Amino acid sequence: MKRIVALVCFVAAGAFAASVALADRGGDHGQGQKRHGKVVHVIEHATTDAISNQGGGAGDAAGNILTFSNDVFDEGNSTKVGSDQGYCVRLVVGESWECNWTTFLAKGQITVEGPFYDTHESVLSVTGGTGAYANVRGSMELKSRSGGTEYDFIFHLIG
Repeated sequence: MKRIVALVCFVAAGAFAASVALADRGGDHGQGQKRHGKVVHVIEHATTDAISNQGGGAGDAAGNILTFSNDVFDEGNSTKVGSDQGYCVRLVVGESWECNWTTFLAKGQITVEGPFYDTHESVLSVTGGTGAYANVRGSMELKSRSGGTEYDFIFHLIG
């Protein structure tokens, strides 16, 4: 009987170790950012951006609100594939906004939240989606094109 119990414990320990090893393969562990899952790349044409001065007085001020509802195009920037809508709040004058928006595509919606920097690219968190993008998570690279009239949205989706 002791041999059977020992054998069962040995097999269970081996199965546990194997499952931990397999689960561990998906982690990053500080070795650089890995990209898993699907990449969706669209280009926003920033044609409706409007700033409401909430920070007191005219000009750039903390508390200002940037709103937008723009068309998005395919990666080749030739065919309209959807739209977006959202808002940003100015947090650091001349430096950064904090934003929330939804990108509407034929197969569903992807929602993001995070920083928009005045002078360099940023990465936002994908906070969810609908349709084909239900239960997604991941990140979105935001890159300025054409001096801020167009933006690359490069979604790195997991789930």
